[in-house]
Amino acid sequence: MPAVDALLAFFGVAVLLALSPGPDNLFVLVQSVQRGWRVGMCVVLGLCLGIVVHTTAVALGLAAVFAASSAAFTVLKWCGAAYLAWLAWGALRAPASTSAAPQIAGQLPPLPWREALRMVGRGVVMNLTNPKVLIFFLAFLPQFADPARGSVALQIICFGWVFVLATFLVFGAIACFSGAFGGLLLRSARGQWWLNRLAGLVFLGLAVRLATVQK
Repeated sequence: MPAVDALLAFFGVAVLLALSPGPDNLFVLVQSVQRGWRVGMCVVLGLCLGIVVHTTAVALGLAAVFAASSAAFTVLKWCGAAYLAWLAWGALRAPASTSAAPQIAGQLPPLPWREALRMVGRGVVMNLTNPKVLIFFLAFLPQFADPARGSVALQIICFGWVFVLATFLVFGAIACFSGAFGGLLLRSARGQWWLNRLAGLVFLGLAVRLATVQK
């Protein structure tokens, strides 16, 4: 098991990384502003589940196999870009809703469990279809493992869960604050129209960015 001081140091680094502007926290911000903090938290949960998958892949050595394959990198990159472009298309075409009464009353409409699961899945797909995330974890996590303290794979899993905790706290705060701000804008149909267009442009920009990344 990693030493406590190593875990605390890693947690601090993970918080700083989560605060750094990137596709994932920007994705959380846009979804929260556009659809409320509960939807944003569902996306955060999905992103954290994606981190668990990446951590497991690194611990089992699967990430190294993937990183060695240019074809796998390219396929995953284009799948992610296509998914983001599809989200952009949906946001740009979305009409402004007039159901602003619950927002004015200080209450959010109920979030159906099917929709919640769909948003969790959206976060998972967003995270897993970014090959740069997997390669980052492959290069980042092993640096903190100390072979003298036992199984490197187990240490990597521990650090991965610490990274999940830091991500959940930071992204959760982003979801809550941006969701509250978005609730104010969603009280007007015009504000929602602009939010939908802004979300579409952000998703489109993320798609272009992902499509142009190099291994």
